Amino acid sequence: MNYWLIKTEPNTYSWDDFVKLGRDHWDGVRNYAARMHMMNMKVDDLALFYHSVNEKCVVGVAKVVKEHYSDPTTDDDRWVVVDLIPELKLDQAVTLEQIKNDNRLSEMVLVNNSRLSVQPVKKEEFDIVLSLGQK
Repeated sequence: MNYWLIKTEPNTYSWDDFVKLGRDHWDGVRNYAARMHMMNMKVDDLALFYHSVNEKCVVGVAKVVKEHYSDPTTDDDRWVVVDLIPELKLDQAVTLEQIKNDNRLSEMVLVNNSRLSVQPVKKEEFDIVLSLGQK
């Protein structure tokens, strides 16, 4: 199993929007590195669901239920989507500040390349973020 972090602007598409849908494709990725990460996502992989912009925090966990296919929101066949379902809402959001201040997470991609919208996460990092999000 692999672990990921996916970023969204909550005023455009939030965790609550995702939960209401119950299943959705992750679209709009227009960065080649992020696309390659999506192409490496496998069914049952887990992804930290990150609210970017003003909130800057992990709020939940999504699960991959369908591997990459052509992005239906564009005619450009270079871009792909994956299907996700909500798996877990964290008890409390884990802020970017918390992540940056935790020495165990100093090598996390989010700390070193925060602009990348889809990024890999090591299992240890994933587990630490989850533990920070539990009461």
